[in-house]
Order: sequence, then structure tokens, then C-alpha cells
Amino acid sequence: MKTFKKISLAVCASALLLPSLSQAQGTYQGVGPKEGDREFSIGGVGKSNKNFDNGSFGLSGDMGWYLNDRTVAGVRQSASWAAVNNGDDAWQGATKGFIDYHFGTEKLRPFVGATLGAIYGDGVKETGTAGLELGMKYYVLPTTFVQARAEYSFLFDSSNSAGDNYDNGSWDYVVGMGYNF
Repeated sequence: MKTFKKISLAVCASALLLPSLSQAQGTYQGVGPKEGDREFSIGGVGKSNKNFDNGSFGLSGDMGWYLNDRTVAGVRQSASWAAVNNGDDAWQGATKGFIDYHFGTEKLRPFVGATLGAIYGDGVKETGTAGLELGMKYYVLPTTFVQARAEYSFLFDSSNSAGDNYDNGSWDYVVGMGYNF
């Protein structure tokens, strides 16, 4: 009987809230990009190995083009620096192509995506990199957002080494802001 009362209360509360939720959705119309829009974002990036015992920090910038209102494809550039214990400081850069698919069309837009590119710099073999990412954008204005993104990348120099190196990847984290135009 207690379960029935809880379910009844939840249904009644939902029925009372539905009109206000539909009005709230109407106020968010026009938020976010449309097909053909471009996007620029910049953020701080942190990196760690898969065991989270070595890391670095730096900057990342993205330039993307919306293929439709949910899918953006573009290029990403990052540069990071690491202080190494008992060694020389090191820098690393990465240039990657990316494609992200966004869920939702309101202020909060989670996304998943994939990257493919190259890394270079001190202490790394200049090689290819591929990864999967997930993140979230929150629109503070109709065309301006803050975002957080996490990407797992692995290195390869041939198709055979891609499968071998998947378990030896690294994590990239980005927190930043962007603009659609």
C-alpha cells in the first residue's frame, strides 16, 4: 500500500509539473547551433597516463563545423607541459580531427565522439593517436557555452600497433568555454 501511495504522489506531482516544464522548454528554443554553424572553443587541458600516476597540463583549442544540429566535425590543437621528477621538463603537442554527436537540443548538451590525429614533442615518439571522448556543454547564453570533456587516446604507428597499444593509452581532460557563430 505504501508503494501505491508513493507512485500516486509521483504521478500527481508529474501532472502538476508538466505544464511548467513545457513552458521552460519553450524559453530554451534557439539555444545551441544549427546546421552550417561553426564553433570555436578554448580550454585548459590535463593529461594522465592510464594509471593516473604521471600527468601534465596545457591549452586546447577547437574549430568545428556543424553537419547538422547535433553533429560537429573539426580540428583540435593542444599543447601541454609537464614537470618531470629527476628529469627535464617536457612539452607535447597534438593535432587531431574530431567528430562529436550531441544529445538533446536544450541548454545542457551531453556528447560522445571520436578523434584521430598525431602527437609530437619531447619524451614522446611522434606517432598517430586515436581516441574516444565524452563530454557535456552547458549554454549560458544562446551561442555561448562552458564545457567539460574526457578523452581516452592510444598511440599507433601502424594498423597492427593500434590494437596492441589500446591498453597503453592516456586520458585527456578539458574544461573550457566556446562560442557558436
